[in-house]
Amino acid sequence: MNKKFYITTPIYYPSANFHIGHCYTTIAADAIARFKRLEGFDVFFQTGTDEHGAKIAQKAAEAGVTPKEYVDKIIENAKDLWKSLDISYDYFIRTTDEQHIKGVQAIFKKLYDQGDIYKGEYKGLYCVPCESFWTNSQLVDGKCPDCGREVKEVTEEAYFFRLSKYQDKLIEIYDKNPNFILPITRKNELVNNFIKPGLEDLCVSRTSVKWGIPVDFDPKHVVYVWIDALSNYITSLGYPDENAELFKKYWPADIHLVGKEITRFHAIIWPALLMALGIDTPKQVFGHGWLIINGGKISKSLGNYKDPREYIDAYGIDAVRYFVLREVPFGADGTFSEEALINRTNADLVNNLGNLFNRTVSMAHKYFSGLVENKEVLEDYDNSLIDSVNNLDKVLNEKMDGLKINEALDELFDVFRKCNKYIDEATPWVLAKDETKQDRLETVLFNLLESIRVATVYLQAYLPDTAKKIFEVLNTDKTTYENNTFNKDNKYNLNEPIHLFDRIEVK
Repeated sequence: MNKKFYITTPIYYPSANFHIGHCYTTIAADAIARFKRLEGFDVFFQTGTDEHGAKIAQKAAEAGVTPKEYVDKIIENAKDLWKSLDISYDYFIRTTDEQHIKGVQAIFKKLYDQGDIYKGEYKGLYCVPCESFWTNSQLVDGKCPDCGREVKEVTEEAYFFRLSKYQDKLIEIYDKNPNFILPITRKNELVNNFIKPGLEDLCVSRTSVKWGIPVDFDPKHVVYVWIDALSNYITSLGYPDENAELFKKYWPADIHLVGKEITRFHAIIWPALLMALGIDTPKQVFGHGWLIINGGKISKSLGNYKDPREYIDAYGIDAVRYFVLREVPFGADGTFSEEALINRTNADLVNNLGNLFNRTVSMAHKYFSGLVENKEVLEDYDNSLIDSVNNLDKVLNEKMDGLKINEALDELFDVFRKCNKYIDEATPWVLAKDETKQDRLETVLFNLLESIRVATVYLQAYLPDTAKKIFEVLNTDKTTYENNTFNKDNKYNLNEPIHLFDRIEVK
Protein backbone atom coordinates (compact mmCIF):
# COMPACT_ATOMS: atom_id res chain seq x y z
CA MET A 1 0.00 0.00 0.00
CA ASN A 2 1.56 3.32 -1.02
CA LYS A 3 -1.01 5.73 0.42
CA LYS A 4 0.24 6.78 3.83
CA PHE A 5 -1.24 9.26 6.29
CA TYR A 6 0.45 10.47 9.46
CA ILE A 7 -1.71 12.49 11.87
CA THR A 8 -0.82 13.74 15.32
CA THR A 9 -2.49 15.42 18.26
CA PRO A 10 -0.36 17.71 20.39
CA ILE A 11 1.35 15.88 23.20
CA TYR A 12 -0.64 16.99 26.22
CA TYR A 13 0.86 18.38 29.40
CA PRO A 14 -0.05 16.04 32.30
CA SER A 15 -0.07 18.56 35.13
CA ALA A 16 -3.62 17.41 35.99
CA ASN A 17 -6.15 14.91 34.65
CA PHE A 18 -7.45 15.63 31.16
CA HIS A 19 -10.66 17.54 30.39
CA ILE A 20 -13.18 17.68 27.54
CA GLY A 21 -10.90 20.10 25.65
CA HIS A 22 -8.25 17.40 25.34
CA CYS A 23 -11.01 15.02 24.24
CA TYR A 24 -12.11 17.50 21.55
CA THR A 25 -8.75 17.45 19.77
CA THR A 26 -8.28 13.72 20.20
CA ILE A 27 -11.78 12.74 19.03
CA ALA A 28 -11.35 14.95 15.95
CA ALA A 29 -7.99 13.34 15.17
CA ASP A 30 -9.55 9.90 15.70
CA ALA A 31 -12.39 10.66 13.26
CA ILE A 32 -9.92 11.84 10.62
CA ALA A 33 -7.69 8.79 11.16
CA ARG A 34 -10.64 6.39 10.98
CA PHE A 35 -11.96 8.07 7.83
CA LYS A 36 -8.56 7.76 6.15
CA ARG A 37 -8.34 4.09 7.15
CA LEU A 38 -11.77 3.56 5.59
CA GLU A 39 -10.42 5.05 2.37
CA GLY A 40 -7.57 2.55 2.39
CA PHE A 41 -4.75 4.73 3.69
CA ASP A 42 -1.98 3.24 5.80
CA VAL A 43 -2.54 5.50 8.82
CA PHE A 44 -0.20 6.29 11.70
CA PHE A 45 -2.11 8.16 14.40
CA GLN A 46 -0.03 9.43 17.29
CA THR A 47 -0.83 11.09 20.58
CA GLY A 48 1.07 11.35 23.84
CA THR A 49 2.31 13.47 26.72
CA ASP A 50 4.84 16.26 27.26
CA GLU A 51 6.09 15.49 30.76
CA HIS A 52 8.98 17.81 31.64
CA GLY A 53 9.26 21.31 33.05
CA ALA A 54 8.96 23.48 36.14
CA LYS A 55 5.22 23.12 36.54
CA ILE A 56 5.33 19.31 36.74
CA ALA A 57 8.24 19.46 39.20
CA GLN A 58 6.31 21.92 41.35
CA LYS A 59 3.12 19.82 41.30
CA ALA A 60 5.07 16.67 42.16
CA ALA A 61 6.80 18.38 45.08
CA GLU A 62 3.45 19.56 46.42
CA ALA A 63 2.15 15.98 46.18
CA GLY A 64 5.26 14.58 47.87
CA VAL A 65 6.24 12.31 44.96
CA THR A 66 8.86 12.32 42.21
CA PRO A 67 7.94 14.02 38.90
CA LYS A 68 7.90 10.64 37.16
CA GLU A 69 5.59 9.13 39.77
CA TYR A 70 3.33 12.17 39.47
CA VAL A 71 2.97 11.96 35.68
CA ASP A 72 2.72 8.15 35.62
CA LYS A 73 -0.56 8.32 37.52
CA ILE A 74 -2.04 11.00 35.24
CA ILE A 75 -0.95 9.16 32.10
CA GLU A 76 -2.55 5.95 33.30
CA ASN A 77 -5.74 7.97 33.75
CA ALA A 78 -5.35 9.54 30.27
CA LYS A 79 -4.92 6.19 28.54
CA ASP A 80 -8.03 4.92 30.30
CA LEU A 81 -9.92 8.01 29.11
CA TRP A 82 -8.86 7.42 25.48
CA LYS A 83 -10.02 3.81 25.85
CA SER A 84 -13.35 5.06 27.22
CA LEU A 85 -13.76 7.23 24.10
CA ASP A 86 -12.71 4.45 21.68
CA ILE A 87 -9.67 6.41 20.46
CA SER A 88 -7.80 4.32 17.87
CA TYR A 89 -4.29 5.75 18.23
CA ASP A 90 -1.39 3.71 16.89
CA TYR A 91 1.30 5.11 19.17
CA PHE A 92 1.37 6.90 22.51
CA ILE A 93 4.64 8.74 23.03
CA ARG A 94 5.91 10.00 26.36
CA THR A 95 8.76 12.50 26.53
CA THR A 96 10.17 10.39 29.37
CA ASP A 97 10.59 7.45 26.94
CA GLU A 98 14.26 6.47 26.63
CA GLN A 99 14.13 6.53 22.83
CA HIS A 100 12.78 10.08 22.88
CA ILE A 101 15.35 11.30 25.43
CA LYS A 102 18.27 9.97 23.34
CA GLY A 103 16.72 11.39 20.18
CA VAL A 104 16.35 14.87 21.68
CA GLN A 105 19.93 14.83 22.95
CA ALA A 106 21.17 13.85 19.49
CA ILE A 107 19.09 16.60 17.85
CA PHE A 108 20.39 19.22 20.31
CA LYS A 109 24.01 18.14 19.76
CA LYS A 110 23.66 18.13 15.96
CA LEU A 111 22.23 21.66 15.97
CA TYR A 112 24.96 22.83 18.36
CA ASP A 113 27.76 21.24 16.31
CA GLN A 114 26.56 22.92 13.12
CA GLY A 115 26.21 26.32 14.78
CA ASP A 116 22.41 26.54 14.88
CA ILE A 117 22.51 26.45 18.69
CA TYR A 118 24.86 28.70 20.69
CA LYS A 119 25.38 29.64 24.36
CA GLY A 120 24.35 33.03 25.73
CA GLU A 121 22.39 34.66 28.55
CA TYR A 122 18.63 34.98 28.66
CA LYS A 123 16.69 37.71 30.37
CA GLY A 124 12.96 37.57 29.83
CA LEU A 125 9.45 37.48 31.17
CA TYR A 126 8.45 33.91 31.97
CA CYS A 127 5.04 32.35 32.65
CA VAL A 128 5.48 29.21 34.76
CA PRO A 129 2.06 27.57 34.03
CA CYS A 130 2.47 27.99 30.25
CA GLU A 131 6.27 27.50 30.31
CA SER A 132 6.54 30.37 27.81
CA PHE A 133 8.70 33.44 27.55
CA TRP A 134 7.09 36.69 26.44
CA THR A 135 8.18 40.18 25.44
CA ASN A 136 6.60 43.23 27.05
CA SER A 137 4.68 43.97 23.87
CA GLN A 138 3.08 40.51 23.89
CA LEU A 139 1.72 40.79 27.45
CA VAL A 140 -1.94 41.62 27.99
CA ASP A 141 -2.41 44.04 30.87
CA GLY A 142 1.04 43.04 32.04
CA LYS A 143 0.14 39.36 32.23
CA CYS A 144 0.57 36.19 30.16
CA PRO A 145 -1.54 36.49 26.97
CA ASP A 146 -2.44 32.78 27.07
CA CYS A 147 -3.52 32.18 30.66
CA GLY A 148 -3.78 35.68 32.17
CA ARG A 149 -1.41 34.96 35.05
CA GLU A 150 1.51 36.94 36.39
CA VAL A 151 4.89 36.60 34.66
CA LYS A 152 8.27 36.95 36.33
CA GLU A 153 11.59 38.22 35.08
CA VAL A 154 14.20 35.51 34.67
CA THR A 155 17.94 35.86 33.95
CA GLU A 156 20.11 32.81 33.41
CA GLU A 157 22.74 31.23 31.19
CA ALA A 158 21.06 29.48 28.28
CA TYR A 159 21.53 27.97 24.86
CA PHE A 160 19.75 29.63 21.94
CA PHE A 161 18.47 28.33 18.61
CA ARG A 162 19.10 30.67 15.65
CA LEU A 163 15.41 31.04 14.83
CA SER A 164 15.99 34.42 13.18
CA LYS A 165 18.13 32.69 10.54
CA TYR A 166 15.05 30.87 9.20
CA GLN A 167 12.62 33.79 8.97
CA ASP A 168 12.83 34.18 5.17
CA LYS A 169 12.65 30.42 4.65
CA LEU A 170 9.51 30.23 6.79
CA ILE A 171 7.84 32.94 4.69
CA GLU A 172 8.82 30.95 1.59
CA ILE A 173 7.10 27.83 3.01
CA TYR A 174 3.93 29.81 3.77
CA ASP A 175 3.92 31.34 0.27
CA LYS A 176 4.54 28.05 -1.55
CA ASN A 177 1.97 26.14 0.49
CA PRO A 178 -1.09 28.28 1.27
CA ASN A 179 -2.57 25.40 3.30
CA PHE A 180 0.48 24.96 5.53
CA ILE A 181 -1.26 26.83 8.36
CA LEU A 182 -5.02 26.53 8.69
CA PRO A 183 -7.46 28.06 9.35
CA ILE A 184 -6.18 31.05 7.39
CA THR A 185 -6.89 33.35 10.35
CA ARG A 186 -4.16 31.55 12.31
CA LYS A 187 -1.67 32.18 9.51
CA ASN A 188 -2.52 35.88 9.42
CA GLU A 189 -2.08 36.15 13.20
CA LEU A 190 1.33 34.48 13.10
CA VAL A 191 2.64 36.51 10.20
CA ASN A 192 1.42 39.84 11.59
CA ASN A 193 2.28 39.24 15.27
CA PHE A 194 5.51 37.23 15.05
CA ILE A 195 7.04 37.11 11.56
CA LYS A 196 6.69 40.74 10.46
CA PRO A 197 8.06 42.24 13.73
CA GLY A 198 11.09 39.97 13.26
CA LEU A 199 11.90 36.62 14.85
CA GLU A 200 14.29 36.56 17.78
CA ASP A 201 16.58 33.66 18.53
CA LEU A 202 14.92 31.13 20.81
CA CYS A 203 15.97 30.11 24.31
CA VAL A 204 16.25 26.29 24.18
CA SER A 205 17.77 25.34 27.55
CA ARG A 206 17.32 26.12 31.25
CA THR A 207 19.61 25.83 34.25
CA SER A 208 16.97 26.73 36.83
CA VAL A 209 14.81 23.72 35.95
CA LYS A 210 16.06 20.23 36.79
CA TRP A 211 13.13 18.09 35.59
CA GLY A 212 13.95 17.72 31.92
CA ILE A 213 16.28 16.08 29.40
CA PRO A 214 19.91 16.95 30.23
CA VAL A 215 22.10 18.52 27.56
CA ASP A 216 24.55 15.63 27.50
CA PHE A 217 27.62 17.77 26.74
CA ASP A 218 26.68 20.41 29.36
CA PRO A 219 24.65 18.61 32.08
CA LYS A 220 23.77 21.66 34.19
CA HIS A 221 21.40 22.59 31.34
CA VAL A 222 18.16 20.79 30.52
CA VAL A 223 16.56 21.00 27.09
CA TYR A 224 13.85 23.64 27.16
CA VAL A 225 10.30 22.54 26.46
CA TRP A 226 9.83 23.20 22.75
CA ILE A 227 12.78 21.25 21.34
CA ASP A 228 11.92 18.43 23.72
CA ALA A 229 8.17 18.49 22.99
CA LEU A 230 8.16 19.19 19.26
CA SER A 231 10.74 16.52 18.46
CA ASN A 232 8.29 13.84 19.58
CA TYR A 233 6.77 13.77 16.10
CA ILE A 234 10.00 12.33 14.66
CA THR A 235 11.65 10.54 17.60
CA SER A 236 8.61 8.26 17.72
CA LEU A 237 9.41 7.24 14.14
CA GLY A 238 13.01 6.36 14.95
CA TYR A 239 14.77 9.65 14.20
CA PRO A 240 17.69 10.55 14.36
CA ASP A 241 18.08 7.34 12.36
CA GLU A 242 16.80 8.64 9.02
CA ASN A 243 16.81 5.07 7.72
CA ALA A 244 14.41 3.92 10.44
CA GLU A 245 11.51 2.10 8.80
CA LEU A 246 8.75 4.21 10.36
CA PHE A 247 10.56 7.48 9.64
CA LYS A 248 11.09 6.62 5.97
CA LYS A 249 7.51 5.42 5.68
CA TYR A 250 5.49 8.15 7.42
CA TRP A 251 7.50 11.37 7.53
CA PRO A 252 6.62 14.12 6.69
CA ALA A 253 3.46 14.29 8.81
CA ASP A 254 0.31 14.99 6.81
CA ILE A 255 -1.26 17.02 9.60
CA HIS A 256 -0.45 18.23 13.08
CA LEU A 257 -3.69 19.00 14.94
CA VAL A 258 -3.04 21.53 17.71
CA GLY A 259 -4.92 24.03 19.85
CA LYS A 260 -4.72 27.58 18.58
CA GLU A 261 -2.58 28.69 21.54
CA ILE A 262 0.33 26.47 20.42
CA THR A 263 -0.01 26.98 16.66
CA ARG A 264 2.90 29.42 16.63
CA PHE A 265 5.28 26.83 18.08
CA HIS A 266 4.23 24.26 15.48
CA ALA A 267 4.13 26.64 12.51
CA ILE A 268 7.24 28.72 13.29
CA ILE A 269 9.66 26.94 15.66
CA TRP A 270 8.99 23.38 14.46
CA PRO A 271 9.52 23.92 10.70
CA ALA A 272 12.61 26.04 11.48
CA LEU A 273 14.07 23.20 13.57
CA LEU A 274 13.32 20.72 10.79
CA MET A 275 14.94 22.93 8.16
CA ALA A 276 18.02 23.20 10.40
CA LEU A 277 18.08 19.39 10.62
CA GLY A 278 17.69 19.08 6.85
CA ILE A 279 14.36 17.28 7.18
CA ASP A 280 11.12 17.89 5.28
CA THR A 281 8.57 20.07 7.06
CA PRO A 282 5.06 18.74 7.82
CA LYS A 283 2.42 19.26 5.16
CA GLN A 284 -0.06 21.07 7.40
CA VAL A 285 -0.55 22.54 10.86
CA PHE A 286 -4.19 23.01 11.83
CA GLY A 287 -4.85 25.20 14.86
CA HIS A 288 -8.36 24.51 16.11
CA GLY A 289 -10.33 26.70 18.48
CA TRP A 290 -11.13 26.29 22.14
CA LEU A 291 -14.14 24.80 23.82
CA ILE A 292 -15.65 27.49 26.01
CA ILE A 293 -17.49 26.66 29.24
CA ASN A 294 -19.25 29.28 31.35
CA GLY A 295 -17.78 32.00 29.14
CA GLY A 296 -14.13 30.89 29.51
CA LYS A 297 -11.67 28.42 28.04
CA ILE A 298 -11.83 24.94 29.59
CA SER A 299 -8.59 24.76 31.52
CA LYS A 300 -6.74 22.39 33.87
CA SER A 301 -5.28 25.33 35.76
CA LEU A 302 -8.68 26.98 36.16
CA GLY A 303 -10.25 23.67 37.20
CA ASN A 304 -13.57 24.55 35.54
CA TYR A 305 -14.51 21.10 34.29
CA LYS A 306 -15.70 17.61 35.13
CA ASP A 307 -13.93 14.36 34.41
CA PRO A 308 -15.09 13.55 30.85
CA ARG A 309 -16.04 10.04 32.01
CA GLU A 310 -18.91 11.63 33.89
CA TYR A 311 -20.37 12.71 30.53
CA ILE A 312 -19.60 9.31 28.98
CA ASP A 313 -21.25 7.44 31.86
CA ALA A 314 -24.29 9.71 31.81
CA TYR A 315 -24.88 9.99 28.05
CA GLY A 316 -22.79 7.33 26.29
CA ILE A 317 -19.52 7.28 24.34
CA ASP A 318 -21.00 8.20 20.98
CA ALA A 319 -23.18 10.98 22.35
CA VAL A 320 -20.02 12.70 23.60
CA ARG A 321 -18.12 11.98 20.39
CA TYR A 322 -21.00 13.20 18.26
CA PHE A 323 -21.45 16.41 20.21
CA VAL A 324 -17.84 17.57 20.04
CA LEU A 325 -17.57 16.66 16.35
CA ARG A 326 -20.93 18.09 15.27
CA GLU A 327 -21.54 21.10 17.47
CA VAL A 328 -18.49 23.22 16.65
CA PRO A 329 -17.14 24.22 13.21
CA PHE A 330 -13.65 22.73 13.41
CA GLY A 331 -11.20 25.60 13.75
CA ALA A 332 -13.56 28.00 15.53
CA ASP A 333 -14.19 28.39 19.24
CA GLY A 334 -17.29 26.61 20.48
CA THR A 335 -19.35 26.31 23.61
CA PHE A 336 -19.56 23.13 25.63
CA SER A 337 -22.53 22.62 27.91
CA GLU A 338 -24.44 19.59 29.10
CA GLU A 339 -27.69 21.22 28.02
CA ALA A 340 -26.42 21.55 24.44
CA LEU A 341 -25.11 17.97 24.52
CA ILE A 342 -28.51 16.69 25.67
CA ASN A 343 -30.37 18.71 23.02
CA ARG A 344 -28.06 17.55 20.24
CA THR A 345 -28.29 13.92 21.39
CA ASN A 346 -32.08 13.93 21.54
CA ALA A 347 -32.54 15.73 18.22
CA ASP A 348 -29.98 13.96 16.05
CA LEU A 349 -29.18 10.63 17.66
CA VAL A 350 -32.51 9.72 19.25
CA ASN A 351 -35.12 11.38 17.00
CA ASN A 352 -33.28 11.04 13.70
CA LEU A 353 -30.94 8.04 13.58
CA GLY A 354 -32.25 6.00 16.51
CA ASN A 355 -35.90 6.37 15.52
CA LEU A 356 -35.17 5.63 11.86
CA PHE A 357 -33.22 2.48 12.61
CA ASN A 358 -35.66 1.09 15.14
CA ARG A 359 -38.80 1.64 13.10
CA THR A 360 -37.21 0.32 9.87
CA VAL A 361 -35.94 -2.91 11.42
CA SER A 362 -39.16 -3.35 13.40
CA MET A 363 -41.27 -3.04 10.22
CA ALA A 364 -38.99 -5.49 8.41
CA HIS A 365 -39.58 -8.02 11.19
CA LYS A 366 -43.31 -7.29 11.44
CA TYR A 367 -44.03 -7.59 7.72
CA PHE A 368 -41.34 -9.99 6.44
CA SER A 369 -39.95 -11.74 9.52
CA GLY A 370 -36.66 -9.86 9.02
CA LEU A 371 -36.03 -11.32 5.54
CA VAL A 372 -35.86 -8.50 3.00
CA GLU A 373 -34.63 -8.29 -0.58
CA ASN A 374 -35.09 -5.84 -3.39
CA LYS A 375 -38.25 -6.48 -5.44
CA GLU A 376 -37.44 -3.34 -7.52
CA VAL A 377 -40.96 -1.92 -7.51
CA LEU A 378 -39.82 1.68 -7.68
CA GLU A 379 -41.40 5.11 -7.57
CA ASP A 380 -39.72 8.26 -8.90
CA TYR A 381 -38.95 9.60 -5.43
CA ASP A 382 -36.95 6.44 -4.59
CA ASN A 383 -34.18 7.64 -6.90
CA SER A 384 -33.75 10.84 -4.93
CA LEU A 385 -32.87 8.86 -1.81
CA ILE A 386 -30.61 6.44 -3.69
CA ASP A 387 -28.79 9.32 -5.39
CA SER A 388 -28.17 10.97 -2.02
CA VAL A 389 -26.68 7.73 -0.72
CA ASN A 390 -24.44 7.29 -3.74
CA ASN A 391 -23.30 10.91 -3.51
CA LEU A 392 -22.03 10.46 0.06
CA ASP A 393 -18.55 9.43 -1.03
CA LYS A 394 -17.90 12.60 -3.03
CA VAL A 395 -19.46 14.93 -0.46
CA LEU A 396 -17.80 13.41 2.61
CA ASN A 397 -14.37 13.22 0.99
CA GLU A 398 -14.58 16.87 0.07
CA LYS A 399 -15.66 17.89 3.58
CA MET A 400 -13.08 15.74 5.38
CA ASP A 401 -10.23 16.86 3.12
CA GLY A 402 -11.14 20.40 4.15
CA LEU A 403 -11.34 19.31 7.83
CA LYS A 404 -14.97 20.42 7.92
CA ILE A 405 -15.82 17.56 10.22
CA ASN A 406 -19.05 19.06 11.54
CA GLU A 407 -20.28 19.62 7.97
CA ALA A 408 -19.36 16.06 7.01
CA LEU A 409 -21.43 14.74 9.90
CA ASP A 410 -24.33 16.98 8.91
CA GLU A 411 -24.23 15.58 5.35
CA LEU A 412 -24.20 12.05 6.72
CA PHE A 413 -27.12 12.69 9.05
CA ASP A 414 -28.96 14.39 6.21
CA VAL A 415 -29.19 10.96 4.58
CA PHE A 416 -30.84 9.67 7.75
CA ARG A 417 -33.23 12.63 7.66
CA LYS A 418 -34.06 11.81 4.04
CA CYS A 419 -34.73 8.20 5.05
CA ASN A 420 -37.24 9.41 7.63
CA LYS A 421 -38.86 11.63 5.03
CA TYR A 422 -38.94 8.68 2.62
CA ILE A 423 -40.89 6.64 5.19
CA ASP A 424 -43.47 9.42 5.39
CA GLU A 425 -43.73 9.51 1.59
CA ALA A 426 -43.88 5.75 1.07
CA THR A 427 -46.28 5.06 3.98
CA PRO A 428 -45.27 1.39 4.48
CA TRP A 429 -48.02 0.91 7.09
CA VAL A 430 -50.57 1.71 4.37
CA LEU A 431 -48.86 -0.59 1.83
CA ALA A 432 -48.94 -3.40 4.38
CA LYS A 433 -52.74 -3.39 4.35
CA ASP A 434 -52.88 -4.00 0.58
CA GLU A 435 -52.13 -7.55 -0.58
CA THR A 436 -51.24 -6.26 -4.04
CA LYS A 437 -48.57 -3.89 -2.67
CA GLN A 438 -46.35 -6.37 -0.85
CA ASP A 439 -43.53 -6.20 -3.38
CA ARG A 440 -43.61 -2.41 -3.20
CA LEU A 441 -43.54 -2.61 0.60
CA GLU A 442 -40.52 -4.91 0.52
CA THR A 443 -38.77 -2.57 -1.94
CA VAL A 444 -39.35 0.38 0.39
CA LEU A 445 -37.89 -1.47 3.36
CA PHE A 446 -34.95 -2.67 1.27
CA ASN A 447 -34.21 0.88 0.13
CA LEU A 448 -34.20 2.02 3.74
CA LEU A 449 -32.00 -0.81 4.99
CA GLU A 450 -29.53 -0.40 2.14
CA SER A 451 -29.38 3.38 2.63
CA ILE A 452 -28.74 2.89 6.35
CA ARG A 453 -26.04 0.31 5.59
CA VAL A 454 -24.11 2.58 3.20
CA ALA A 455 -24.34 5.56 5.55
CA THR A 456 -23.13 3.38 8.40
CA VAL A 457 -20.00 2.47 6.45
CA TYR A 458 -19.03 6.13 6.92
CA LEU A 459 -20.54 6.41 10.39
CA GLN A 460 -17.74 4.10 11.58
CA ALA A 461 -15.33 7.04 11.38
CA TYR A 462 -17.33 9.16 13.80
CA LEU A 463 -19.47 6.86 15.97
CA PRO A 464 -17.72 3.47 15.85
CA ASP A 465 -19.71 1.91 18.69
CA THR A 466 -23.05 2.85 17.13
CA ALA A 467 -21.92 1.66 13.69
CA LYS A 468 -20.95 -1.70 15.13
CA LYS A 469 -24.39 -2.10 16.73
CA ILE A 470 -26.16 -1.21 13.47
CA PHE A 471 -24.11 -3.69 11.45
CA GLU A 472 -24.82 -6.44 13.99
CA VAL A 473 -28.56 -5.93 13.58
CA LEU A 474 -28.27 -5.65 9.80
CA ASN A 475 -26.32 -8.93 9.95
CA THR A 476 -24.06 -7.88 7.10
CA ASP A 477 -20.39 -8.20 6.29
CA LYS A 478 -20.60 -5.41 3.72
CA THR A 479 -19.07 -2.85 6.03
CA THR A 480 -15.95 -1.64 4.21
CA TYR A 481 -15.21 1.28 1.91
CA GLU A 482 -15.52 -1.05 -1.09
CA ASN A 483 -19.21 -1.42 -0.14
CA ASN A 484 -19.94 2.31 -0.06
CA THR A 485 -22.59 2.46 -2.78
CA PHE A 486 -26.20 1.34 -2.97
CA ASN A 487 -26.25 -2.33 -4.03
CA LYS A 488 -29.66 -3.39 -5.34
CA ASP A 489 -28.66 -7.06 -5.17
CA ASN A 490 -28.07 -7.23 -1.43
CA LYS A 491 -30.33 -9.36 0.77
CA TYR A 492 -31.09 -8.95 4.45
CA ASN A 493 -31.67 -11.51 7.18
CA LEU A 494 -32.00 -9.16 10.12
CA ASN A 495 -31.35 -9.71 13.78
CA GLU A 496 -33.78 -8.34 16.33
CA PRO A 497 -34.12 -4.53 16.55
CA ILE A 498 -32.42 -2.63 19.37
CA HIS A 499 -32.65 0.87 20.83
CA LEU A 500 -29.49 2.66 19.73
CA PHE A 501 -30.05 5.67 21.98
CA ASP A 502 -32.27 6.41 24.93
CA ARG A 503 -33.87 9.83 25.17
CA ILE A 504 -32.19 11.95 27.82
CA GLU A 505 -34.69 13.55 30.15
CA VAL A 506 -33.63 16.95 31.43
CA LYS A 507 -33.74 16.94 35.23
